[in-house]
Amino acid sequence: MTSVAVAPSKAAKAAKTGAMVGLLSRESGETLIDQIVRSVAARIDDRLLRGGARMPSIRAFAAAHGVSAFTVVASYDKLVASGHLESRRGAGFFVREPAALEMDLAQRRPGGRRRAGESERERERLGVQPIDVVWLVRNMFRQMPHGQTPGTGVLPPDWLDGAAIANALRSVSRQNANLLVSYGVPQGFLPLRQQLQLKFAELEIAAAPEQIVTTAGVTQALDLVAREFTRPGDTIFVDDPAWFLMFGSFAALGAKVVGIPRLGDGPDIAQLAELAALHKPKLYIINSVLHNPSSTSLSAAKAFQVLRLAEEHDFIIVEDDIYCDLHPGSAVQPATRLAALDQLQRVIYLGGFSKTMAANLRVGFIAASAERAERLADRKMLTMLTTSDIGERVVYKVLSEGSFRKHTDRVRARLDAIRAKTIRQMERVGLKVDVAPPAGMFVWADAGCDTNVLTERAMAHNLLLAPGSLFSPKQLPSTRMRLNVAAMQEPAVWRFFERELGRS
Repeated sequence: MTSVAVAPSKAAKAAKTGAMVGLLSRESGETLIDQIVRSVAARIDDRLLRGGARMPSIRAFAAAHGVSAFTVVASYDKLVASGHLESRRGAGFFVREPAALEMDLAQRRPGGRRRAGESERERERLGVQPIDVVWLVRNMFRQMPHGQTPGTGVLPPDWLDGAAIANALRSVSRQNANLLVSYGVPQGFLPLRQQLQLKFAELEIAAAPEQIVTTAGVTQALDLVAREFTRPGDTIFVDDPAWFLMFGSFAALGAKVVGIPRLGDGPDIAQLAELAALHKPKLYIINSVLHNPSSTSLSAAKAFQVLRLAEEHDFIIVEDDIYCDLHPGSAVQPATRLAALDQLQRVIYLGGFSKTMAANLRVGFIAASAERAERLADRKMLTMLTTSDIGERVVYKVLSEGSFRKHTDRVRARLDAIRAKTIRQMERVGLKVDVAPPAGMFVWADAGCDTNVLTERAMAHNLLLAPGSLFSPKQLPSTRMRLNVAAMQEPAVWRFFERELGRS
């Protein structure tokens, strides 16, 4: 990526405005104007620019960021039109004063510590958005350049096979028009379910099409399972750390969410046994292969112990295998799937294609016993009738033509080519990695400081991090953070860590 350098002769002005936007790129496919507008608007929305603050002059901003005065004028004009800035004749441009804003979140003591008396309750009273799951997800959907989002949970768009999706869409569009404007069936597009049967067989999981229900991604799959098999007051076990979005979803259903400590080879079995006897859970949600956020996998010994405890304490295991296609296979690296051992008797198996094919298609699946699959299909029908038949036809087309396998091979090769080098660089800048994963995109790193504070500092430089507190149902401060090796290739990311971790 070619970045826009700050002119050395303008160093003094750059010091005042250098953090106004993140790294600008002439190769991102986004205009410099749109990059500036998006970055400044994000800082205003996050209360990192104070209402009423004077923006740098057009000349100073242009010099600091190595762009033309015309680019700055056009950017400021768009920010005025969007309501983020106001123009005062003869005085310049100012951040528009929001009604509820009385302080600047970015105003801190040296070293990033909050000012005395600035409690979490005070920040809430003043309308300042705390760093929580909603904050992270909202920022993930801001369409920031991937090089500025080391905390993201997806691969760069140019790593995915957009051409295959486009070809499949064209093919589907030529099918009978009546099929494209009608409802699908609640259980899902039958040819796709038949194709999934073949995919599961390669993983040694036997599932007939009637045992498979399609969903709008794994997010909906988890919601359907929780709604069908739990009631308010029931306990759901999750790994700790684990994928953060489900914590709030389960709590909203009235469930009690309890974390099971996750080790390098799976859950802490002693803790799982003790907590299962205490809480009598209904469900245990687990990543067996390429756990999010550590990219570690379940050992065979741990898998047998988990199944034994599920039988003893009568809970259902929900195996989320969304990262299945990023693993090279058990013949290359050890990987044990609970569904393969149990054959869907006590295990409900989930997955999808948002990580390796296209997040925008929102196509996932549930595989379970025939009786549970029927119940889940009915639950899905009562919730949303059917999922998108068009999206499922597109995924079926991609899978059935055989190109998806080659695509995932290429993605794994690209991750393998950068993972070890990226982890070594992490350690050089002060990030500790206890377990270096042999596959997957994530690394669970220890920054040695409160990563909520580090995340706030990063956002001031338009870098999106994923602090460890969000990955635990307890949401307590953590020195851990999830980093995506595919999004750690920009020099600006490394400069940030060198500066901030060196200071810590």
